[in-house]
Amino acid sequence: MSDIFQNVLPIFILILAGWLLVRLGYLKPAVGEALGDFVFRVAVPILLFRTIAEADFKDGSPWPLWVAYFSGVAVTWTMGHVAATFLFGRDARMGVLAGVSSAFANTVFIGLPLVSRIVGEEGIVAISILLSVHLPVMMIAGTLLMERAERRAGGKPGQSPLQLLAGVARNLVRNPLVIGLACGAAFHLVGQPLGGPVKTVVDQLASMAAPAALISIGMALDKYGLAGNLGLASVTSALKLVVMPAVVYASCHLLGLNDNWTTALVLTSAVPTGVNAWLIANHFNVGHALASSTITLTTALGVVSVSVWAYLLM
Repeated sequence: MSDIFQNVLPIFILILAGWLLVRLGYLKPAVGEALGDFVFRVAVPILLFRTIAEADFKDGSPWPLWVAYFSGVAVTWTMGHVAATFLFGRDARMGVLAGVSSAFANTVFIGLPLVSRIVGEEGIVAISILLSVHLPVMMIAGTLLMERAERRAGGKPGQSPLQLLAGVARNLVRNPLVIGLACGAAFHLVGQPLGGPVKTVVDQLASMAAPAALISIGMALDKYGLAGNLGLASVTSALKLVVMPAVVYASCHLLGLNDNWTTALVLTSAVPTGVNAWLIANHFNVGHALASSTITLTTALGVVSVSVWAYLLM
């Protein structure tokens, strides 16, 4: 357990360092936003490009991997929605946001560095395959369900599903992560290996992704904090850190995934809630406090829960 904790702890120390840099006034929040933009638009897309371009897909179909992970998403999203609407008496919009907060893992800024450190290259292949569909599935589901909940709660007309899907599709086509994955897939199909100065530059940029991502998420945390709804946020945090990885773990075994892919998926599902929950809350102007508190709680408690999951998996 001590060895596992020492592998997980540096991930969260870098997050803490980022938070302290802003909290103590050493760097301005705008620096963190710029760093996060660099990670999202440059470093991580190049890491995904390199991973897919050089990957050996000897494990075959990605469908068992996707089914195993999204079964965890479905269960925890549903439980978060039910907890918000039935146990806490909130409306359907808060139910959707509770579901998003319970199931939307920070796959890019924390999941990738964690899996890279503990599982290695095969784990990065697994998480890259997951990322190829994760953002589209989660954003489409969240947007459609929130739009439906808004119509039910406020009685306003809202957009048609086709209009919503068209808008999400336009955003995804321009998304740097999707572009990185698509370019990597195209390069892989060509079969030309990376080499020479290009390989050196790609490797150097890709190596920046993990530490820069962790520092940037820490710097962003100062903006969120514990903003309220602590009762419901405690439930969504428990669902995110405990229930979701447990369901993913069970699904991986039922579907016969190998040990490395199982470890990668469970650790990814066990990481704190991603900032996308807050972005959805901000876009629909509902549940800012719940999303903020869940992000902060899961990040603060994540060092313990992720260490426990890593210990159980190793």
